[in-house]
Amino acid sequence: MIVGVPCEVKADEYRVALLPVGVELLTRQGHEVLIEAGAGVGAGYTDEDFVRSGARIIDSAQGVWARAEMIVKVKEPQPQEWPLMREGQCVFTYFHFAADKDLTLACLERKIVAIAYETLEEPGPGGRPTLPLLTPMSEIAGSMATQEGAKYLERPQQGRGILLGGVPGVAPGKVLVLGGGVVGAAAARIACGMGADVIIMDIDLDRMRYLEDIMPRNVTTLYSDPHSIREHLGWADLLIGAVLLPGAKAPHLVRADDLKRMKKGSVIVDVSIDQGGCVETSRVTTHGSPTFVIDDVVHYCVGNMPGAVSRTSTQALTNATTPWIVRLANDGPMAIAERDAGFAMAINIDRGKLLNEPVARAHSLEIARV
Repeated sequence: MIVGVPCEVKADEYRVALLPVGVELLTRQGHEVLIEAGAGVGAGYTDEDFVRSGARIIDSAQGVWARAEMIVKVKEPQPQEWPLMREGQCVFTYFHFAADKDLTLACLERKIVAIAYETLEEPGPGGRPTLPLLTPMSEIAGSMATQEGAKYLERPQQGRGILLGGVPGVAPGKVLVLGGGVVGAAAARIACGMGADVIIMDIDLDRMRYLEDIMPRNVTTLYSDPHSIREHLGWADLLIGAVLLPGAKAPHLVRADDLKRMKKGSVIVDVSIDQGGCVETSRVTTHGSPTFVIDDVVHYCVGNMPGAVSRTSTQALTNATTPWIVRLANDGPMAIAERDAGFAMAINIDRGKLLNEPVARAHSLEIARV
């Protein structure tokens, strides 16, 4: 199979979808790998690194998309890439279709096979499904959420002027985390390490019992309901939105009117923004212009947070994705889907047919029955 890796063109995106070692693994098994010139530079990998591992360097994105049978990316195809997609071409990346109807319609129209990292499942402890290709980026985004929130609580950033950890004689900052999954746990771990008072809200009682066992004493778990959320908005200096419904649009747990309950200069970091955001007032921002203020509350809603730590996140992502890329190149998506129901969940679109029910609901589209 011919595998293509174009440069990421989303604003402030520096990751690359394949490392030189991944190129070597593919070429050893007889596959051809095309890398767009400069694709790895933002993550610290030169064209020469890829060539030494067996890749061919292609001067343009058009050249990669035109030749490759499978495109491997990090972020969803951007509008300028949509015309380059070919019927039957396999595209393996983060799509987050539920947050973007135009992207969904474009992929349906171009009749690609859209395989989404974020909906690929594997069995986890107790038989519960896990999302192995989303987990490493969720860990990074959660850790960064607290780091960025702490920064924007500083007064020059329009924040309250709060040091999350406090100092002797001064109370620490207060962090409210909505969602106790991978993102929420990572965010809480960093926040409590800084010395903040932390509350994690979730609706999964088993998950909260687990978090109570592993988290330090300055972390409290609370059941998440509309009354409890509203009650604690005024308590929080930093609110971290870490809600995930796999493949679906995130629910609005904080409404626009609720911002009036928050302190002037408090900060919201909405990590759920890739799936539409769990705060009604959230809208996607970039690393170049990461924040905006509504009702005196600072909103940080960068849609590709891990892109800022591109070397770390590239390595973490490709550790998880490379074995699947090799499997796809060897066997093709449909053969794997027949044997592996968890992988089948990753195929959101198959040559003009929408297969993901949460995406269909989000955009009022018809789902194909297979």
